[in-house]
Amino acid sequence: MSGNPLDADGLRRRTRELLAAHPPRGTDRLDFLRARFDAGLAWVHFPEGLGGLGAPRPLQAVVDAELEAAGAPDNDPRRIGIGLGMAAPTILRYGTDEQKQRFLRPLWTGEEVWCQLFSEPGAGSDLAALGTRAVRDGAGDWVVDGQKVWTSSAHLARWAILIARTDPGLPKHQGITYFLCDMTDPGVEVRPLRQITGEAEFNEVFLTGVRIPDSHRLGEVGDGWRVAQTTLMNERVSIGGMRLPREGGMIGPVARTWRERPGLRTHDLHQRLLKLWVEAEVARLTGERLRQQLAAGQPGPEGSGMKLAFARLNQEISGLEVELRGEEGLLYDDWTMRRPELVDFTGRDAGYRYLRSKGNSIEGGTSEILLNIVAERVLGLPAEPRTDKGVAWKDLAR
Repeated sequence: MSGNPLDADGLRRRTRELLAAHPPRGTDRLDFLRARFDAGLAWVHFPEGLGGLGAPRPLQAVVDAELEAAGAPDNDPRRIGIGLGMAAPTILRYGTDEQKQRFLRPLWTGEEVWCQLFSEPGAGSDLAALGTRAVRDGAGDWVVDGQKVWTSSAHLARWAILIARTDPGLPKHQGITYFLCDMTDPGVEVRPLRQITGEAEFNEVFLTGVRIPDSHRLGEVGDGWRVAQTTLMNERVSIGGMRLPREGGMIGPVARTWRERPGLRTHDLHQRLLKLWVEAEVARLTGERLRQQLAAGQPGPEGSGMKLAFARLNQEISGLEVELRGEEGLLYDDWTMRRPELVDFTGRDAGYRYLRSKGNSIEGGTSEILLNIVAERVLGLPAEPRTDKGVAWKDLAR
């Protein structure tokens, strides 16, 4: 074996040492996950002491393969996706040493679920127009009042990443500050939002006199928009660059139905399936390449392109599946207002997938906003005129 602890052989050796010291069959799941984090094998590209080893990001696959072969438990990444994909890289980049030590380990092990308090009823695509206020009191705490909406996992979360306006006298992209909010604090109220699927996967959150200590501020006062860009870019990579096997995601059920039920086939549907299968495979491989290029906590705007492709593909694939199944494709199994822990695209019927995919072009940044980002930041095209950039937020028409 190589003597370099940060190459593939070195990481295999380190992983096998973890397995020998904490055999998966005889170790409590949470104890194993904590030991994995402490060994630097949670996310190897993070710094030492924070769940990583400062190793190249692609080498995470080496660790994951060893652990999977040994039957080791994972941290249920779909359930804690907001923490892993959005909160963690932002805390890594902007957090204090104390914040990193306090939050990253229980975030990764799944002991603490996170949600994202960004969007508001009047500030969705135009997120910088947000009106939730944070005012500093004499004791140094911040007192927050406002409303957030479309908050995934708020009904499960212990912590939230929150942006609020701290200076309404500045233009809307300024005067915003980023906080870490304890969802169990007095004044935090979570209400379910029923969707077209009948589920209440999302929430609206009301904040009334919520006190946040200044030690839970992330980044400088007034620098929240810049901090939030790290979260948003990681969110788009997290949504659009999910690691999938071949025929993973929504193309899998369609391909399986095609093979198992030849009586549903037509020439036109065959051509459309082939086209979408190829596009899904191209998107999967592009996502793999994108993840390999990422620096810890600092993605570029390319993730917006992947998220755009993900939304369009899911909607086209789910539409094809409904057509392929004919009348059966219109069936839907459950209209009760369930409160799911995660979105299940593949374990439900075609009707659910068709309805749920309609949200893909809205959540995580609307497709229209992402097209502007790709045009301006990837292709270098001129920015759209924005007449409100130099106007104080308090003077904007609302």
